[in-house]
Amino acid sequence: MEQTRTAKPERFLSLDVFRGLTIALMIVVNTPGTGAPLYPYLVHAHWFGFTLADLVFPSFLFAMGNAMSFSMLKMRQMPASELWTKIIKRTVIIFLLGYLMYWFPFFHFADDGSFLWKPIAETRIMGVLQRIALCYFFASVMVRYLSERAIIITSALILLAYWAILYLFGQPGAELDMATNAGSRFDLAILGMGHIYKKDAIPFDPEGILSTLPAIVNVLWGYLAGVFIQKKGKSFEGLAYLLMTGFLLTSLALWWDLIFPISKKLWTSPFVLYTVGVDLSIMALLLFAIELKKVKFGVKFCDVFGKNPLFIYLFSELFYVVLRMTPVTPNLDAFEWVSERIFQVILPGSFGALATALAYVALCWALGWWLDKRRIYIKI
Repeated sequence: MEQTRTAKPERFLSLDVFRGLTIALMIVVNTPGTGAPLYPYLVHAHWFGFTLADLVFPSFLFAMGNAMSFSMLKMRQMPASELWTKIIKRTVIIFLLGYLMYWFPFFHFADDGSFLWKPIAETRIMGVLQRIALCYFFASVMVRYLSERAIIITSALILLAYWAILYLFGQPGAELDMATNAGSRFDLAILGMGHIYKKDAIPFDPEGILSTLPAIVNVLWGYLAGVFIQKKGKSFEGLAYLLMTGFLLTSLALWWDLIFPISKKLWTSPFVLYTVGVDLSIMALLLFAIELKKVKFGVKFCDVFGKNPLFIYLFSELFYVVLRMTPVTPNLDAFEWVSERIFQVILPGSFGALATALAYVALCWALGWWLDKRRIYIKI
């Protein structure tokens, strides 16, 4: 079975659809319309708890692991030097793109209208793409040198170790508070106040250095799921195993939540188990609908996003920044004007905010469709 999988891995459209759905939802969550609050389930939980928005980022990491189960088949055949060069090169490129994205547009205007460069000392170092890069690096190394059994054991040890670290090195009595948890203290010590995220209640980086450790497990389990799907993904037995594993992991996460709360911003260990469990269940449903029942509705839309996922995400973030910097009226930028002068007039309230986000998703999809039509696939 292993030799067959290595020689000719079978393509699964459902994996591309899963990745595409993740990108689409990520854009909705990151670019809500203004003038009204977005629906609560599309907004990240303030600290503890879980919403649909909290599923987006771990699902992207899970999807990256899925893709790794295919790419590693070729990478294992490479000489060690070539393999390490490829892994390090991709890690550095993704990390730098993330860093430059947060530095973009590299300048700002002072109160008197004068042009000023944004200082490097005030640029956020960690972030979404940076976490993706680090997770890719460590997961790739583990996948290359560890067996599947060893990956499962290592994943468990990482989650247990992160649990211990938070309670051993956080402020006694406030180990899980935003300002005093071990991750915040570590980020401030290593990165400094100037290089962390400052748009939360207090300066705190939800994609910090320490909390990247458990995020690696999302990638590893995505890889394990991809390997399993290649072996048994198109059988009812395989779907049953995926659903049962998903149920067991989510149940374990909810039990663990009683003593170690689920938190996306802190990326707690039960948060990892819960999101992996949900992703396994979603994957099973997609496999059933697309691979077994041959459902085609919506598949092309999601597949377009799945063809250039990182590039479309990067475009969505940078173009959003450009729109927010472009004044249309003295009080509204371009994005606000579209949201509040068009969508909020036609669809007032939260539905109008969602419609704005969906319109932006459609714009990003149009770019992806244009690239796909010309068979342009930008691998980052």
